[in-house]
Amino acid sequence: MTRKMLIIAAGAAVALVTGFAMTAPARAQTGAVASALAAGTVGEQADGYLGIAGSVSADVRAEVESINIKRRAAYTQLASQRGVTVQDVAAATGCQTLSSRVKTGQAYRIGAGAWQTKGAGAIALPSYCATAG
Repeated sequence: MTRKMLIIAAGAAVALVTGFAMTAPARAQTGAVASALAAGTVGEQADGYLGIAGSVSADVRAEVESINIKRRAAYTQLASQRGVTVQDVAAATGCQTLSSRVKTGQAYRIGAGAWQTKGAGAIALPSYCATAG
């Protein structure tokens, strides 16, 4: 992991804990998205955004898009404060999310790979996450 990614990851971790990177609207979800997460039809991705992992209703799809727009706004704000790219902040946040917020049985995806379901162990994170989690 480069020094730049370490700084971003540390900042993203602090921001996640304190709620700055993922403001309440960026994290907020209805019961429909929470159910889709639990069912594995919506999941977290290493790029810091939610993704559609299976068949979902148009309402769930629209809500996932809305949450991702809010996440991008939060990442943009943090990137501006840190002097880094939005993609760097999103990826660092994705590392933190995959390592600490994805629950057993939930879907997740690393890069363009296949959707996977989290088992009892830790998720094998991308190499750029080596010290982020």
